[in-house]
Amino acid sequence: QVQLVESGGGLVQTGGSLRLSCAASGSISSINSIGWYRQAPGKQREWVASINLAGNTYYRASVKGRFTISRDNAKGTVYLEMNSLKPEDTAVYYCNQENNWGQGTQVTVST
Repeated sequence: QVQLVESGGGLVQTGGSLRLSCAASGSISSINSIGWYRQAPGKQREWVASINLAGNTYYRASVKGRFTISRDNAKGTVYLEMNSLKPEDTAVYYCNQENNWGQGTQVTVST
């Protein structure tokens, strides 16, 4: 079972940037798809972005062009670079691999 630990969240103003990291307990070089999800207060958890072993990336429409997901297999880490942040991006962000979830990291975008 892979353990995932997110970091990098924080408070940022509208238009700012953050980079989230998801560190896996072991090698991710054989893990196909890893993704980021988020959950805002009072809302359901929603998918944000995914990256597969081939490096193909996928994004929800509302973050496309602003967020970039990447992976470093040697470091066992997946990143989510977030630019041009909006208040509606405020949520707890989670890393996911199949049935494995991290504890989440809070992102708050102020107006």
